[in-house]
Amino acid sequence: MVRNWAFGALVGVLALTSGKGEEGRGKGTAATYDVILRNGWIVDGSGNPRYRGDVAVAGDRIAAVGYAGATEARETLDVRGLVVAPGFIDMLGQSETAVLIDNRALSKVTQGITTEVTGEGGSVAPLTDALAALDSAYMKRYRFTEDWRNLDGYFAQLARTSSTINLATFVGATQLRMAVVGFENRHATPAELAHMTALVDTMMVQGALGLSTSLEYAPAIYAPTDEIITLAKAARRHGGVYATHMRNEGGQIDQALDETFRIARDADIPVEIWHLKISGRRNWGRMPRVLARIDSARAAGLDVTADQYPYLAGATSLAASIPAWAHSGGADSLRWRLRDQATRARIRRELLAPPHITDRFYRATEGPSGVIVFPFADSLQYLQGKRLSELASARRRDPIDAMFDLLLADHARTGAIYFIMSEADVEAALKREWVAVNCDASAVAPDGPFGKEGTHPRAYGAFARILGHYVRDRKLLPLEAAVRKMTSLAAQRVGLTDRGLLRPGMAADITVFNPETVADRATFERPHQPSVGFEYVFVNGQAVLRGGRLTDARPGRGLRGPGYVSPEQRR
Repeated sequence: MVRNWAFGALVGVLALTSGKGEEGRGKGTAATYDVILRNGWIVDGSGNPRYRGDVAVAGDRIAAVGYAGATEARETLDVRGLVVAPGFIDMLGQSETAVLIDNRALSKVTQGITTEVTGEGGSVAPLTDALAALDSAYMKRYRFTEDWRNLDGYFAQLARTSSTINLATFVGATQLRMAVVGFENRHATPAELAHMTALVDTMMVQGALGLSTSLEYAPAIYAPTDEIITLAKAARRHGGVYATHMRNEGGQIDQALDETFRIARDADIPVEIWHLKISGRRNWGRMPRVLARIDSARAAGLDVTADQYPYLAGATSLAASIPAWAHSGGADSLRWRLRDQATRARIRRELLAPPHITDRFYRATEGPSGVIVFPFADSLQYLQGKRLSELASARRRDPIDAMFDLLLADHARTGAIYFIMSEADVEAALKREWVAVNCDASAVAPDGPFGKEGTHPRAYGAFARILGHYVRDRKLLPLEAAVRKMTSLAAQRVGLTDRGLLRPGMAADITVFNPETVADRATFERPHQPSVGFEYVFVNGQAVLRGGRLTDARPGRGLRGPGYVSPEQRR
């Protein structure tokens, strides 16, 4: 009876306030809502138990949740037996330019994602002419132009292009360093740090969610902790949060956590640890200790949470396997060092040193068979998806020399998958209530411009894999808990206050899936396979997936952070 009353009351309020009651739609029109999803299992994102009910949509908002009775709508969908949940939020994607190239974002919506958070250290802004020039090969290949220089410009471009998904972004400390300091292995000068701080202020006003870092990679790895704290304080002034790919995810993860906690404390800022993992066989089994340390930090008053993808392999650049000192000066300097015989020999010696808990990427896999390569250059496409061991054998080269040769031939742009994690560690993190979900991959499609290129199966399957493999098959956690991780937990962390829950007045981002059939299909050998079991996906009230098929709707928006001030208000 409570749900009946609430639904009926909302009908009346909506008719009076939205202009979409009978008077607002014109005489003779009985429809009160645009869409009603009837008879579904409502999993509302809060973590509460599921219940049978209806969800109504008017315009781009959820109008009511409960029992609709005889209420009319322009479209009524019987979703009996299906789960109706808030649209999923990818806590770390990489689609900021991908959605400008292929706005379908098919790999995202076919696993229920309606919003992506992006900006891992590098971000779409601030952008300089010099940095844009470094992307010239990428822009030429995919026929688009980085014609913005700040977030206002990027969001305007995103609005013109349109997309199936919403997108929100951090401002990356790596991006700030590249724009102001460059690629050299040195600290920022006081004037450069002041410039970067001013840019954080500007990007926050233009809608960034907060500050992000990718401290395991050059040139971010050259930044001292004090520099990050200064930038994080600027983000916090505007209500932002700090998201980090920590400085180490393996044998030195305790030191990386120490740094992360210090930044949280000294900048007085909430922290999100991106793609929490334990990297390297010699470190496997340490996840429970890491989780306990984060629990202790939270108990001590630090606002620290994390997210993860449910796979045993990570993905980044092949060049990330090269020691950090060799990256100073950028990609051209790295390639020069690989050509110089003495320097090449030094890098080789470091990669062949006895195994250690601090090993990263190539060394953390403990062998070339644990590395899959994705070259960028057209002339190297025949190597897509090959193991480094296969490549070396075919060329009759030592695996490390084969790696060096590929980096030289591909201008250090080759991507790579590294098998570095254990199932027990992945599962331990997945069970923690403060760990959300990410894909850590850009949107792709089998028939799109990225369809012949390599990708990690997480691009298509991260969310579906949790719902199918870990929830239904393994029963590792309840469905309601998993959906909360994918929705309200993520929205709460980054300040998307009108998303993540099925509540009247919230944005109508809705995912409808079959809990009995939902599954990931992408594999490391055949990654370009969309997930199954998702029947409907609504973004801002419009169906982008209907009956499991992509529609022509492109209602996605750029979502701004808590410090956003409209251009009119800035004047």
